[in-house]
Amino acid sequence: MTEASISRRWRRRTDLLARWVVRAGGMAIIASVLGIFVFILIEVAPLFRRARAASAPEVPVPPTFLLAGVDETEELAFGISAPGRVEFIPLTEREAPAATELPGFSGRTPTCVFRPLREEEIDVGTADGRLVTASVRFRVGFGEATEDWRSSRTITPETSEPTVLQLDPQEKPLQAVARQSDSRGLVAAAITEDKRLVYLCVLEKKTLMGGVKRTEHRADLTGELPAAPTALTIDGSLENIYVGTAAGHVVHFDIRDLDAPRKVGFDTVRAAGSTPVTAMALLIGDQSLVVGEESGALSVWFQVDDAASSTGKALRRIREFPSHPAAVTAIAPSARDKGFATGDRAGRVRVHHSTSGRTLLSLEGDGSAVTQLVMTPRATGLLALHESGRISRWRIDNPHPEITLQTLFGKVWYEGYNEPAYSWQSGGGTDDFEPKFSLTPLIFGTLKGTVYALLIAVPIAILAAIYTAQFMHPDLRNLIKPTIEVMAALPSVVLGFLAGLWLAPAMERYMPAVLLMLIGIPASTLLALGAWLLLPSRLRGRSRGRLEIVLLMPVLVLAGAACFALGGPLERALFGGDFQQWWYETTGLTYDQRNAVVVGIAMGFAVIPIIFTISEDALSNVPRHLVSGSLALGATRWQTAVRVVLPTASPGIFSAIMIGFGRVVGETMIVLMATGNTPIMEWNLFNGFRTLSANIAVEIPEAPHGGTLYRILFLGALLLFAATFLVNTAAEMVRMRMRARYARL
Repeated sequence: MTEASISRRWRRRTDLLARWVVRAGGMAIIASVLGIFVFILIEVAPLFRRARAASAPEVPVPPTFLLAGVDETEELAFGISAPGRVEFIPLTEREAPAATELPGFSGRTPTCVFRPLREEEIDVGTADGRLVTASVRFRVGFGEATEDWRSSRTITPETSEPTVLQLDPQEKPLQAVARQSDSRGLVAAAITEDKRLVYLCVLEKKTLMGGVKRTEHRADLTGELPAAPTALTIDGSLENIYVGTAAGHVVHFDIRDLDAPRKVGFDTVRAAGSTPVTAMALLIGDQSLVVGEESGALSVWFQVDDAASSTGKALRRIREFPSHPAAVTAIAPSARDKGFATGDRAGRVRVHHSTSGRTLLSLEGDGSAVTQLVMTPRATGLLALHESGRISRWRIDNPHPEITLQTLFGKVWYEGYNEPAYSWQSGGGTDDFEPKFSLTPLIFGTLKGTVYALLIAVPIAILAAIYTAQFMHPDLRNLIKPTIEVMAALPSVVLGFLAGLWLAPAMERYMPAVLLMLIGIPASTLLALGAWLLLPSRLRGRSRGRLEIVLLMPVLVLAGAACFALGGPLERALFGGDFQQWWYETTGLTYDQRNAVVVGIAMGFAVIPIIFTISEDALSNVPRHLVSGSLALGATRWQTAVRVVLPTASPGIFSAIMIGFGRVVGETMIVLMATGNTPIMEWNLFNGFRTLSANIAVEIPEAPHGGTLYRILFLGALLLFAATFLVNTAAEMVRMRMRARYARL
């Protein structure tokens, strides 16, 4: 075998191996991209899973039993029975603890029960007009470990000595009660059997001698009502009492002055043909008021700004839910989110969520009227007490009730807002905060940052590429092009650091000078060009493309220095000495130090090397015979560059812009460090924004695994993935068409 044949054989084997390595690498990349897509999709899919419920065996209860709540472990329900005892109903196979007698309750018949959200106290109204308040706690313990290292859990209920208040001086039976307390004292209200609304305020104030001075203030508010009261509730901040009437009114009392409640106004539940209000409850946070009616109608109300109101606020109906087929008789708010359950006279139970405005579940009970409803502390279960003396139970799987396409991408009317809005605010200072998960401000911020960055990067990069490829001397091009390419290696965190800590404060101080440079630099360049053309052609011909750029640099430096020198006098002359204040007074828009201009410059600086390099390569690779033919026909170098070279290289330039677009859309650190990360929707040059990528970086460390925020962040990543894929696909199709069109030149 000759040496040549051996060489050919090794070459074939090497080519075959290289072909398979390249093919395997390409397939691995495709598989990796698809794997990432599938993983993100798996994390996002549970957001849109429908709520599910599984019924549990019904539980019989003693006669005249009043359901009060469920323990934290969801193993025991408890309530008040007729003799004034706390009864415990087992929800699992464990044995129920013995009933506990409430001291001082003997001889009094309970008629109604109320339990504030997230409180251990229960309030019981009695047949003689008294309000009995007692706390019910559950102590969890563990027994000795068995052979398999498991220990039995024990739940021991503990009740406190109750406090008794004579709520109704006429000692009439109480049909409905509500009570709240804080450091100032206690407020209670009740509807009596003869349809009166009574009010009691107990204030406690420390004296100089270390004692406590206790004062009581009573009021009969029946005369303030347009019709007989039927339902009531009090908010936890001791500011408002809401009362429903038999004529379909929702009456609002202001009790910020606790000893002098005053009516603010009332609104009818229906504009015409109003039906009686049969149930009311405040959701967690005490801002959203749920109102149920005799007709089965269900709505959510809260206060909005109103200049005509004496308090500056007015109660308004915000959302309406599908009506029950019968009168709404019970409402149970969730202690974890803005969800709530409702029951009606026909025994049906429904689960709703206020933020999303959806009815999530519709459940069937035993057919008799629902008298009381309780959601478990973790919102994973629901108990309904029926007139028949049985408790219906359901286990609920509803991990993301607030998520719909409307809440993710549309306007939502949130608590405390005066109108529907796009808003992103994933967390708050308290557990009763209403999360706002609108991705629209983040998508807007991503587009805003991309637009401003490309507006800066694309003209500079492409014009620089045209000059470098067509006009610059080869010796200078060999020096400048590698220098610009090295700029792409600068870490984005360094650019973000410089933009946030140096560029942003500098632009805030010298913004008039920066604006003046937009005019001064081009003007000085044109003047320098005119001066260059006035030089003798013999001298200009000697430069061979080297001297003009050297002469232009001092001109640009001097022009920049002149702009900064004139910036101060210009600000005093045109903007009253304060550009930021003038901008606000003239446009009504704010000036933030870390704004879109700063981000555009920083991200543009990061993208310029990429667009420049690819564009310059495309321009340099235009066949020389096209350039030579154009010049031979009498075209100038500029005409040749614009009309021949630029169209021929346009597919490559378009690819460069699309690659720069992808780089800007996915940029994280610069946006994170150089903006205020405020998710607002304004095209204002001088305020910040928040992008999808920056939002993921900010929120993901605090997002509980598998929670709603966690999955929404993955949804944001999916949107970025899909947007990049679609844009790149469309860009490739456009590039291929442009390539086919200009390949004939």
